[in-house]
Amino acid sequence: MRLRFTKMQGAGNDFVVLDGTRAPVELSAEQARRLGDRRFGIGADQILLVEPGRKPGVDFRYRIFNSSGDEVEHCGNGARCFVRYVHDKGLSDKDTLRVETVNNLLELTLRPDGRVTVDMNRPIFALDRVPFDAAGLTPRRLPDTARGFELWPLADLGVEVAVLSMGNPHAVRRVDDVDAAPVAVLGPRVEAHGRFPRRVNAGFLQVLSRREARLRVYERGAGETLACGTGACAAVVAGIRLGWLDRAVEVHARGGDLLIEWPHDEASVLMTGPAETVFEGEIEL
Repeated sequence: MRLRFTKMQGAGNDFVVLDGTRAPVELSAEQARRLGDRRFGIGADQILLVEPGRKPGVDFRYRIFNSSGDEVEHCGNGARCFVRYVHDKGLSDKDTLRVETVNNLLELTLRPDGRVTVDMNRPIFALDRVPFDAAGLTPRRLPDTARGFELWPLADLGVEVAVLSMGNPHAVRRVDDVDAAPVAVLGPRVEAHGRFPRRVNAGFLQVLSRREARLRVYERGAGETLACGTGACAAVVAGIRLGWLDRAVEVHARGGDLLIEWPHDEASVLMTGPAETVFEGEIEL
């Protein structure tokens, strides 16, 4: 089949976006891998498939495929690109959209300055919902942490991580310098660790001040990306619960900056950042 596509990026996290609103688009895992391949395809961290909403009060549905071909639950940078896409293609003229993903409902707002704010919903801390197998482990609780948030040991790797979900699983480790952090070596080992039955996104967080941080993320099924929206949210939430960060933090990823806000413990996490079209074209699959 011949597909029209739009290549987009948000803070350097790049996507192939496909329109399934006018006619259904069915992608096999092999076709998703071909689209994401940077040598034999278009090249992207993930593929986004835009579809009509299926629930009352929902404007659209979108599906997310890693470049490995796996369908995944959530992508914050992709959500921002989705909003720009449906506006640029005339699929909606609403500034705020309600969108369903495979396991979530999101509220997305296009701001006058061109940036997009995504309501990322509330973080999930219940270990069985991350999911994370804590059987036999003894966590370390820092003395000043809110609600006793804990760091969990991955003893075979010699590291401690904060564990939570933003609709997808995250393990966050604090480092002194993200440039020197062993992301390429340790990232895939954390991602595939047996304590995470559905694998995990491995975040490496450097705290610059209470309102500023740097972050690198080794993403599940994609490897290290230039930015990870859910990873930035997870890192800031972990930093707040561990007493390291304030409620609004500018996160510097290698591909750009994201503003992450978590107003209070019962609130949704808000993420604001850029979304841009790179180019458009057609590909034969």
